Amino acid sequence: MNPQTTEPKNTRRDFAFSASRFERAIRLGVKSLWLHRLRSLLTVLGIVFGVCSVIAMLAIGEGASFAAQEQIKNLGSQNIILRSVKPPEEQKVSNNQQNYVLDYGLKYLDLQRIKATIPDVTVVVPGRIIRDYAWHFTRRVDCEIFGTVPWYPEMRNQKVESGRFFSEREMEERINVCVIGKEMARKLFPVESPLGRSIRVGEDYYRVIGVMEPIAKSADADSARSSVAPPVNRMYMPLSSAQARFGETLMKRRAGSFEAERVALHEVTVKVANPDNVMAVSAAIKRLLEGNHKKKDYDVVVPLELLKSAERTKQVFNIVLGSIAAISLLVGGIGIMNIMLANVTERTREIGIRRALGAKRRDIITQFLVEAVMLSGTGGLLGVILGITIPFAVTYFAGMVTIVTFWSPIAAFTISAAVGVIFGLYPAFQAASMDPVEALRHE
Repeated sequence: MNPQTTEPKNTRRDFAFSASRFERAIRLGVKSLWLHRLRSLLTVLGIVFGVCSVIAMLAIGEGASFAAQEQIKNLGSQNIILRSVKPPEEQKVSNNQQNYVLDYGLKYLDLQRIKATIPDVTVVVPGRIIRDYAWHFTRRVDCEIFGTVPWYPEMRNQKVESGRFFSEREMEERINVCVIGKEMARKLFPVESPLGRSIRVGEDYYRVIGVMEPIAKSADADSARSSVAPPVNRMYMPLSSAQARFGETLMKRRAGSFEAERVALHEVTVKVANPDNVMAVSAAIKRLLEGNHKKKDYDVVVPLELLKSAERTKQVFNIVLGSIAAISLLVGGIGIMNIMLANVTERTREIGIRRALGAKRRDIITQFLVEAVMLSGTGGLLGVILGITIPFAVTYFAGMVTIVTFWSPIAAFTISAAVGVIFGLYPAFQAASMDPVEALRHE
């Protein structure tokens, strides 16, 4: 007989024999675990909650990080935002004096110096902020009136949902037009379109020509980013109209006294031509302002810097969440080892009988490893299903952004299967190392 023809047949026969033994090990494993259903279920639950927590925590963390980074990106990665800030010493003086005019913040001269001395600056967007009530018949909203320039939406990555933003002609002619936020439009015009309607602020009326698209808020937004993100109730109008209607000095009346603030510009957005020079330009602007302001009455916010900080926070957040979930899986693995050791003790006589009938040590190891992997695999599969479901439930009921990445369910299931193998090895080797004679004597 040709040996070349017998070798493949032997290989196929060995493979079929191995497959039959493995199939028998699975049947015995299912039968053994089914005999102790409650104990097996409790062990599986440990893996389920471990895998579920891995996927759900990473999804919630990824969603929160994504929302935070998107809000920062809306500020513009090439932008530098300057804001007027009332110095603490000025607040003390104003509290001690009833009638006092506070003069602080950014000036138009600062804009001229920035344009003249820093060549990489391409666009500058100034803005003035006035707090007042906006009326439409009997409906009233406490809003922030923001006087700015026509190219503000493009600079700050904001879009007009309906209508349009005001034009350069309307700014030059100081026409009373305005663009309002989505939430403000809902409050003042609950049953009608605001476009073409009028809003009263003080004694003046402003025609609504557009509604801004709402900006998603992030629950973990830090204070710096929140301070430059536009509020919900904001009303945009031409900067020239704001200067003409409200003047340079803003009055705040209180019981028996008043407080006046003289602020030329509350906010200035500077765009840098080269993204690589954003940090260098921000440092140059800080030095320029420090040299021309006697007191710290300004703040410089760099969205690119905030974005890098948010990415670092995301990495730390994922490590913390992953560690917590890993501990859960570790607890589940200990549960698997516990139940497998109990099985070894309870089935000592069975092991002795199988060894006496010719079973090899590798057959015993395979048997107990199969049972351990079946526990962890079942728990991992159920944990993946539950872990994917929870983020959708959080998004639906809590309104939070959650993102289930492609790799997290695969990684969680792989880890759960590995946990079954790792924590099942010791009980399996302990069972295989038993003396058949001593095992048969076990009662």
